[in-house]
Amino acid sequence: MAGLRGWEWLIILAIVLLLWGAPKLPGLAKSMGESIRVFRTELKPGDAKNAQKPAENEQGEKPSEK
Repeated sequence: MAGLRGWEWLIILAIVLLLWGAPKLPGLAKSMGESIRVFRTELKPGDAKNAQKPAENEQGEKPSEK
């Protein structure tokens, strides 16, 4: 299957407008953008959220920094 040409994209856009209506499209685009952004941040291996927490000792206390 070849890539979609300009007029094919226009037909797809017209169908989407008929199905969801113009007022709902900005919210749909925002939701998709946020989902993609969250997905990309979850894929980053060196992210601060994914860093390992300091190990706790036997009493359940975190080691103090000196």
